[in-house]
Amino acid sequence: MAGTRKVIDCRRFPAEKPCTIAISGTEDEVLELAVLHATTVHGHANTPELREQIRTLLQDESAAAEAA
Repeated sequence: MAGTRKVIDCRRFPAEKPCTIAISGTEDEVLELAVLHATTVHGHANTPELREQIRTLLQDESAAAEAA
């Protein structure tokens, strides 16, 4: 499986219901799971705007590990 793995870590974002979920995988995998998480756990609506916002928050896994 070629390509850069992506990651998103819910701990990095303010929320009414804080959580510790981190998701990593391909960009498409992470986006789909992050949208599912945002809608079911945090009550966001599944909109094109939410998907684009989440996509902009994805990090390369190697860069996220270095920043941790």
